[in-house]
Amino acid sequence: MVETAGGGPEDGTAEVLDRPLPDGVRRRVVGIVSDAFGALTMAELPAPLRQYARFTPSRRAKFAGNAMAAALETERLFRQRIGERYKETQPELCGALESGSPPPAADPLDVAAAAYVLRPPGWAKLVAAAGEEAQRADAERVEEESRAELEKLREELERAREHTRTETARLRAELDAAKKESDALHRKLRSALSDVKRGEAALRKERAETESARAEGQAAVSAAESESRRLKTRLGESEAALEATRRAVREGRSVEDMRVRLLLDTVLEAAQGLRRELALPPVSVRPAETVDAVEPGRMTPKDIAARALSEHDPAILDQLLALPQAHLVVDGYNVTKTGYPQMPLEKQRLRLLGQLSALAAQTGAEVTCVFDGAELAAPVLLAPPRGVRVLFSKPGVTADELIRQLVRAEPPGRPVIVASTDREVADGVARAGARPVASAVLLKRLS
Repeated sequence: MVETAGGGPEDGTAEVLDRPLPDGVRRRVVGIVSDAFGALTMAELPAPLRQYARFTPSRRAKFAGNAMAAALETERLFRQRIGERYKETQPELCGALESGSPPPAADPLDVAAAAYVLRPPGWAKLVAAAGEEAQRADAERVEEESRAELEKLREELERAREHTRTETARLRAELDAAKKESDALHRKLRSALSDVKRGEAALRKERAETESARAEGQAAVSAAESESRRLKTRLGESEAALEATRRAVREGRSVEDMRVRLLLDTVLEAAQGLRRELALPPVSVRPAETVDAVEPGRMTPKDIAARALSEHDPAILDQLLALPQAHLVVDGYNVTKTGYPQMPLEKQRLRLLGQLSALAAQTGAEVTCVFDGAELAAPVLLAPPRGVRVLFSKPGVTADELIRQLVRAEPPGRPVIVASTDREVADGVARAGARPVASAVLLKRLS
């Protein structure tokens, strides 16, 4: 309701509002004051607002909104100055308000805010109408939002119902499948129980048959032992008869021995005559010397990992070295790492070579000791002992490969013995015709 106080109907300044200023109109009014605030001098501003003179319009509207609204209500001169500045920026709207016919297309909140600042006749009605319009718009917006929310909830409810129906159908299908599976499992269980019963019966039958077979086996063993004793008796009789037969033919054997010896002498004399006829020179180069390798005095050896021991009788090595023209090839570091790995490499070499020299002198066999010399960084000052050939492998060639080259260089039929615990080396030289011997056997023979 609009009241007038001491003024005529043409004096709008006497009108007052019978209700608080609507929020939308108040925000527009604060924006108008904040925009026009900066155009006023410090003297034109009310004292409470001078502290906000240097604020930006947005900060001014944020921090001084209440103070500007109060000054606009109580300070008539300040309101008139704000109105003059607003007329300069919105001349058409201000002119329409002063003529009493606001533009119908204008925003009701802008019209109410301008009327509140300019105070033309009937401004209170415009403000009240703007508030009612804003409330109506808010109510319509809320109603529209409620309607949209209700529609959304209805859609969600329909989707939930559809999902419930689908889930129910799925669960029913799963329940039917579970029932079918349960029935199948029950049938399988009954079948398994039947199989178990049949298996137990078969097991009892097998046990009975086993006991019967065991009894038959014991009887057969007894019969076999009796037969064995009878055969041993007959074997003793046969051995006695064989000894008697040997004594009977021993007198005639001397003639056959004489003929074999005469044939052997003939072959030996023929071989000596052939050697004189061909004038063959003595052998000064051995096949092992044709293999390309690094000789002592050029490079240092590379340490290799210790290999597993293998226990054998060292008498086997003596029998092999006693063969004519036997050649012993030793995997040097393999032997030293097996026998005395705690010693420095130089002392390992010296100890092994000294023992091999004594072995060569005892057996007369050709002895070659091979050390791994790949990636040597300095010369090896080593004088090979008497009767032992010492070789180091070239860079890029392992001692294992050098040993295989030495074996392949020998003629077929010559006895070649390779001392190494390396399984790969032993298998390789065995395929080439050599006889592998474990390093532990050589160490036992040397000790």
